[in-house]
Amino acid sequence: MAVLPQLRDRRENTISDARRFFFELGQTPEAGLAPPVLRSWQRCRNGGLDHLDAYLIDPAGRAQLSDARDRSARVLEHAGGIMEHVFEQIRASGSMVILADTRGMILHCLGDPDFVGRAQRVALQPGASWDETFRGTNAIGTAILEGAPVEIHGAEHYLERNGFLTCSAAPVFNAQGRIAGVLDISGDSRSNQRHTLGLVRLSVQLLEKRLFEAEFAKEIRIAFHPRPEYVGSLQEAMLAVDADGRLVGANPVAREWLGLTAGLADAPSFGTLFRAGFGQVLDRAANAPDDLLLLEMRRGDAVYVQVRGHRRTRPEVQAPRLQETAPASAKGAAKTSEGSKGRITLDCLATGDARLQLALDRARRVQGKDIPLLIQGESGVGKELFARAFHNSGVRSDGPFVALNCAAIPENLIESELFGYVGGSFTGARREGAVGKLQQAHGGTLFLDEIGDMPLGMQARLLRVLQERSVTPIGSMKSIPVDISLVCATHRVLRDAVKQGVFREDLYYRVNSLTVTLPPLRERTDVRRIVSNLLEIESADRRSGPIGISEEVMGFFERYPWPGNVRQLQNVLRVAVALLDDDEDEIASVHLPEELFGIDSEDGGESFSLAAAVAPASVSSPPMPLIAPAATAGPRSLDEIELEAIATVMREVGGNVSAAARRLGVSRNTLYRKLGRMS
Repeated sequence: MAVLPQLRDRRENTISDARRFFFELGQTPEAGLAPPVLRSWQRCRNGGLDHLDAYLIDPAGRAQLSDARDRSARVLEHAGGIMEHVFEQIRASGSMVILADTRGMILHCLGDPDFVGRAQRVALQPGASWDETFRGTNAIGTAILEGAPVEIHGAEHYLERNGFLTCSAAPVFNAQGRIAGVLDISGDSRSNQRHTLGLVRLSVQLLEKRLFEAEFAKEIRIAFHPRPEYVGSLQEAMLAVDADGRLVGANPVAREWLGLTAGLADAPSFGTLFRAGFGQVLDRAANAPDDLLLLEMRRGDAVYVQVRGHRRTRPEVQAPRLQETAPASAKGAAKTSEGSKGRITLDCLATGDARLQLALDRARRVQGKDIPLLIQGESGVGKELFARAFHNSGVRSDGPFVALNCAAIPENLIESELFGYVGGSFTGARREGAVGKLQQAHGGTLFLDEIGDMPLGMQARLLRVLQERSVTPIGSMKSIPVDISLVCATHRVLRDAVKQGVFREDLYYRVNSLTVTLPPLRERTDVRRIVSNLLEIESADRRSGPIGISEEVMGFFERYPWPGNVRQLQNVLRVAVALLDDDEDEIASVHLPEELFGIDSEDGGESFSLAAAVAPASVSSPPMPLIAPAATAGPRSLDEIELEAIATVMREVGGNVSAAARRLGVSRNTLYRKLGRMS
């Protein structure tokens, strides 16, 4: 969507006022400029650059451009295909897609012919350097110096001659945390698009992912994220480790997550990051390479991990028990070891709920019959777990299970993810090409999560694949036969989506051969069984033995509405286990996270208040009096002084236990016990 004329005029007037303050009056504008733009203007002025300078620096010669491209060969190789996809999204918008090197030299660009001609007048072309030192404030050069995505619109460019441009750029970081290049979209400032910078950032994330995978194709790669559905997406953190567990690379997401600086001289090893042994994790990954592992980091948080690029090199042995795989853990069914070949099956999911049992029975009846399965249900009910169990229980269990979240991949990139492309199909494509999810699933199961969010254009191509049983990669003229079992999932009502025109009716009938609906947790009758299974998994590595749960808390769990479903329940239990002291073996109300409370039931019935759940040691209504008398008959004991300090802090933070615990330097669980003594 283009920027509305009124907003555009207002923005241009604001920038015009800022230029007058800065260039004519020599003052710093108080408003109107983003901090990166103002910092760039100040750098340019301090460097002696004249904003009225009309002198153009000629682009580098062919030999210099060739040398620059050779230095950035790997980035060019992987960026070409992505640039092609991006350009298809902005074609005919008067724009161009640009790749520059670490010095700001433009290496490659694709653009609409009319705009390319205008851009060449200011040397926005291959071979030209857009280093901020020479070109003033501009998206490419400023992104390099800021080390972050920037948008430079119109008169925000330092040099007046560049004021007709609107440019959005983001730096590309390598596995060592250093800038490897810059991706930019430039166009006419009169047709500025609101989401251009977002498109650039997503494209850079994909480029960084491909660069990382190419650089460490022969290394062991550890992908992780706090949420299981993000493992495999552009948001996943990724580490590369050698056979001894030493860290040799980290993608930008992992660097931010772990607080790593550029370079790897003092990089941690696998053992310094995770509590589980490196060898144990490799053994488990070799046995179930597609599964996620729930591992605890040494700093205390838990993440879902997938090991890639590892192949067993010694005879198979039984790995020591780690925490169970994330699908079983996250969704709260039975442990994966109960299923055939140590994997979750439909039998493992049978925990006593009648509605879930109906879904299981219906799914069993279509196994091996080439009937697509559609799984419906709210977010967090376990749709992917159900799909994996369906795959593992059928005749295709020895084949691959390939999942694609249609809502997590940018619309302009989903085509290559689903269909793949052949080597040399477009400028900069990987020589070996890329195999799409459809081909990867040959002989097994393709799971399309959130299919209701698939773009209409992709729906037409998918329908053709399902009808013809063959796929044609991008850039290829050859159809490749595929044999897949299709399982789809959505939280949407697809019938309504068909009526709204956002989902094809013919595809709806193709994927909707059998629909099963998974009930939300608040409507299930097997909450106790789910809690028991999850609690066993979450406490598997606890040295002090098994953990129980009080009847008060169990009753609360059965009444609670669980808006986040089983995923939320699992997180609650993980926190509760963490709050237990070493000498405690039962979860009570004081161990539940505060975020669980303050929710009213949908039917206007019971209010799930903190006071009701943690009485008598309530923090929302603390017992009075909390403070010992100011004057006493004799010297006060240490306990009295301690209780007075606690009461004072609790008043200052308004009864917030977490804030009080941080200020007092004690754990929240310890503070709960001390509050209990004050009642």
